[in-house]
Amino acid sequence: MKAWRTILLAGVTVALGAPVAAQQIQAQRVLNQDAEVVTAPMTSAVTLPPAPLYPAIMQWPLTNARLLLAYAERVGAEGLDPADYAVKDLRAAIETGEGVQLDEAASQTFTWLVEDLRDGRTPMDARRQWFVIDPDADLTPTGQLMERATTTGAVAAAIDSVLPTHPDYAALKETLAATPQNQTTKRDLIRANMDRWRWLQRDLGVQYLLTNVPEFQLRLTVNNNIIRSYRTIVGKPGRTATPQLAETVEGVIFNPTWTVPQSIVKGEGLGARVLGNPGWARANGYRGSRAENGFITVVQQPGPGNSLGQMKLDMPNPHSIFLHDTPSRNLFASDNRALSHGCVRVERALELAMTIAILGQGATREETVTISTSGEYTRVPVKKSMPVYITYFTMARDIDGQLRTFNDLYGRDAAVIASFKAPRVGNRSRVTDEEVIEIVDDLQTS
Repeated sequence: MKAWRTILLAGVTVALGAPVAAQQIQAQRVLNQDAEVVTAPMTSAVTLPPAPLYPAIMQWPLTNARLLLAYAERVGAEGLDPADYAVKDLRAAIETGEGVQLDEAASQTFTWLVEDLRDGRTPMDARRQWFVIDPDADLTPTGQLMERATTTGAVAAAIDSVLPTHPDYAALKETLAATPQNQTTKRDLIRANMDRWRWLQRDLGVQYLLTNVPEFQLRLTVNNNIIRSYRTIVGKPGRTATPQLAETVEGVIFNPTWTVPQSIVKGEGLGARVLGNPGWARANGYRGSRAENGFITVVQQPGPGNSLGQMKLDMPNPHSIFLHDTPSRNLFASDNRALSHGCVRVERALELAMTIAILGQGATREETVTISTSGEYTRVPVKKSMPVYITYFTMARDIDGQLRTFNDLYGRDAAVIASFKAPRVGNRSRVTDEEVIEIVDDLQTS
């Protein structure tokens, strides 16, 4: 991959509710400041290599099997239960010496450890509204790791190579070690959130956007360091809850239009009002048309009152979820910001849009200012795409780096914690069969 330059933005803030002009000036000031430069590859769409075929059972020298047993017995440090990995069977097989029994027991223990530490122990049906596909099983196949462990003797290193590298995982692991065994509620929460990191791909990329829904915060991150952060508004609980996704920004849309959903056009009578009162429609930025079959389409034009505000990030997905601006910026001052119909509204959105367009090599600083102030719908495709992770952590480091707990907005902790108390599930699916709820009514107010 090509190396490229990443601008590290200085910490400058805009008062909440500042007018659009102030945001544009603020964004320009940020982009004009002296910047530290980082040279790093840009993450693009992952192309998975074909996974080599390996036998399910390999020959295990006695020495390596003992190293594996030692690893399994201390896997509690990673928030897992040694009893889930057939340690009794492995110990008994070691006592009988090398042979088929040992090979079978060690291969089984190794496989289960790798699967859970790489992909997560939680079965898919306990990961509510989790639509992220983790490519790690294809990038680091279990058989490949087992061959390395059995031939080199570096058993712990082979297993450790699949552990999450994000600093939050390390912080949770450290906190788990310091939490007494009798504090079961806290330990359960820590373990559940450690597992959530395993649900994601191990390498999130050098540069990415990550929003933690219960925290109401979005991060622009470079080398796992937060460069900029933005308050967010997320989906209300229920069918409008924000799902968890891993998508890619393919472009930035400045001055977006908003095609009003039929639940409002027809269900709330907006279509008839727009066609019947052209003056009111113009004043509110609406344009309506009626097809020969009577179907009414209403599109809200760009402008200060547009429900999507001044920008949205183009990140195609079947849920129609994206990050966008809002004219109701006063809502960012609320403590509980679960107010939307599923999409993620972003504070200082125009600043974010200009930054992504520039870092993605879609436009220069001067061009982004011209485009954003034109008032015209403009899509700026980016040459360097950026991953976006919409996550759900109820215990994580906040934007100041402090480990905190967050309100379980959607009640998703219980299923994860319960799965840890149930027997381990083997042959788990990597794809959820949950319903995809397409978001169609992301209104400008709650």
